[in-house]
Order: sequence, then structure tokens, then C-alpha cells
Amino acid sequence: MSDAVAAARRTARSAELYERALEVLVDGVASPSRGTVNYRPYPLFMARGEGGELVDVDGNRYVDLMLAYGALPHGHAHPRLVSAAQEAVERSALLATATEIEIEVAERLIGMIPGAERIRFANTGTEACMAALRLVRGHTGRPKVLKFEGHYHGWSDGLSLGSNPGALDRLDTLGVPAAAVDDLVLCPWNDLEAAAAALDAHRGQVAAIVTEPVMANMGVIPPRPGYLEGLRSLADEHGALLWLDETVTGFRLAPGGAQERLGVRADLVTFGKALGAGFPVAALAGRAEVLDALAGGGILHYGTQNANPAVLAVVRESLEMLDHAAFARLDALADRLVAGLREAIAETQTPALVQHVGPMLQLFFLRPGHEDTAAVHDPRDFERAVDPDRFRTFAHDLFARGVYLSPAAALHSVLATAHTEAQIDHVVEAARDVLAA
Repeated sequence: MSDAVAAARRTARSAELYERALEVLVDGVASPSRGTVNYRPYPLFMARGEGGELVDVDGNRYVDLMLAYGALPHGHAHPRLVSAAQEAVERSALLATATEIEIEVAERLIGMIPGAERIRFANTGTEACMAALRLVRGHTGRPKVLKFEGHYHGWSDGLSLGSNPGALDRLDTLGVPAAAVDDLVLCPWNDLEAAAAALDAHRGQVAAIVTEPVMANMGVIPPRPGYLEGLRSLADEHGALLWLDETVTGFRLAPGGAQERLGVRADLVTFGKALGAGFPVAALAGRAEVLDALAGGGILHYGTQNANPAVLAVVRESLEMLDHAAFARLDALADRLVAGLREAIAETQTPALVQHVGPMLQLFFLRPGHEDTAAVHDPRDFERAVDPDRFRTFAHDLFARGVYLSPAAALHSVLATAHTEAQIDHVVEAARDVLAA
């Protein structure tokens, strides 16, 4: 029996559900990243999650390295979070009033996030970034924002420029008028000279520099030493704000996010994904002078679902669990996984490398002619050197060995507090088998 036939038999129910979904859902899914852009010939349909594992509709189990694109710092159905959610929903699913719990969670966040003096809750990373874009312009009275190639800050019109592989210098999507991004200044990342030149070219017009602290929209690309500190200095020199988008890195790298781990201070930070531990919530955090520009609706940001108390009950419990001991354990698991993958790459003489920052990691297969690439530093490096098709094949072969991750080379894997050393070792052995084959 061929591997393809065996896989089809193991996932027959997923195939059936995909055919049914095509009749009622666009592309058969609710988000393109879940569909056949990445998963071929059909996506795997999951029935439930248990700790660090997923179980599909055919009963197959997988060590989960995707974790809802990083939104599950404690894995699936953690008993403390389940209990918090159940108790909160019994009080009310939504109040849309002022509540004590929003004060409690805001106080905890201010205690965790370096430099945070004010919090404003939102519902998704995209929405938080939309609000932040309006906020930095309203606060400074300046129209332009410096954005970097390959960085994704949500799918709103105002930030839909240069975010995706193959479209680093143009609009990301149809349906957005060019005028919507006229005031975005697009710049290469990890290049301080380029950022300085862009700010000089638009002196006095740039409201903010927005960046992911670790580039997570094309695998995992760390900042060069001194780069984020250099952006901080440039922002100060030009009277601009430094806005860190920690939608992906927030509550994944340290209790205080990338700011704490990497030692940089921002004026404004946006959070999503892991903040909610699986529930839809986001936040803006930063200096009082900046956030208070939202006061009284002078800069409008409304939301019936903002600070949903049922969701915040889960957030409060999750944040209590995300202490330094939890991150020390996550780092240890990540070190074990990265070392195992690098050993497997060396043993099988595979042209590939692994990059990571703490428990965020990605394996990059290298294209012919780029086998000597020692590191991927920016989106242009990614486009030149990384082989996404080979990674997709690798991911699908891992599915058959009980490991689940995104098949997109431009995304990455993450670890949760629910993962065990045994699960990490299973991933390493599965990867070694695939690479050897």
C-alpha cells in the first residue's frame, strides 16, 4: 500500500467532511490558511484537543505544534481554564458594561508588561492593530507610519501592504484602494540604515514605527543584535512612536513578552492570540500619554465585545499560570526540540536550518544553491533561500507520524506548558524518520 493510499484511509472522514464543506463554506474552510493553500489534498478535520495533542475526526492523535497559530499557551482544555470559563459563563456570556474583572486583568497586565501604564481591550489582533494605527496618527498629528516588508499586522485595509511572500512591495489583496496605504512607508527589516534613510526622507511626517519584535510571518526571524534598540533610538530622534506588534510574540516569550525577553521598550504594544488562551481577546498597552488619547472618544474605538467578562475570567487564570517558571520550562522544552532537530538535520545531511526564539521555532529547507545559508535575516533572504514546497511535503509526512504543524514555511511551530518531554522526543524521532526518507 502506498503512503498516499494509507493516508487517505487513515483520514477518510476528513475527506468526506471536506466535500461537504465545499457546498457551504468558501474553499471549504473559515480561513484560507486552513484550506488547500496549505493542506493537500484536503485539510484534516479535528474533533478535539487534549493538552499538547489533537485528535482528528478519524481518531488519529497528533502532538500539536501549531496550537491554534500560537493562541494556546497552555494547550487544549486546561482544567483551570475550563473551570474559569464555565463559572464565568454561568454569570453571563456578555454584559457590555463596566466590570471589576476588566480592572483586575488590566492591573495584572500593567504589572507584567514593561512600560505599560494603560490598557484598552479589543477582540482580535487585527482589530487591535486597526485601533493602534488610528491612535498613533491621532496622538501625533502625523499621517505616515513606517512598516517593514513581510510583517503582518492583520488584514485591515490600512496595513495591507508588503506582508506576504511574493508581495513584499505591493498590496496584499484585491479590494483595497491604493490610497488606503498611501501613508505607509515600506522598508526592509533588520536594516537600521534603511530605516534611518526612510525616516530622513519623510522627516516630521512619521507618526510611528511599527514592527514585530521577532518576525513571525515568515517563519521565525530574530532581530539582529542592537536592531530593536536602534529602532527605539530612531523613533526618539524623529519624534515618532515605537509600536511593537506582539500579536504573535506576546505571552509566548516571557511574562512581559518580547519587550522583557529582548530588552526593548515601546510606546505602544498590541496583543492578541496567546492573551486569550484560545478565546477572542486583544489589547493595546503602553504609555499613559499615548493611550489616553483615546479618552472620551476623541479618537474613536468602540466595541460591544470589548473586555468581555467571561473571556477575561479565562485571561486572568491564564496570566496567573504564565510565570517565569513556566517560561523556563518552555525554554527547556524548546532547547530539547531544537537540538534534536538540528542533530537529525546533521545526521541526514539535509540542507536545512532551524531558527528559534524561545518556544517559537521553524525549520527552513534551503533551495539548491543556497545550502550554505547560515541564517535567514529578512523576508528577501526567505524568498531567495527557503524552499516552501519541500517544507509542505515534510509537514504532511509528519502528519502520518502523529505530529501536527502548519505546512506553511512562512508560519512556525510553538510549544505549550502542556507539552511533555516524551512528546518532544516523539516529534524529533518523527522528523528524523521523515528527513532520512
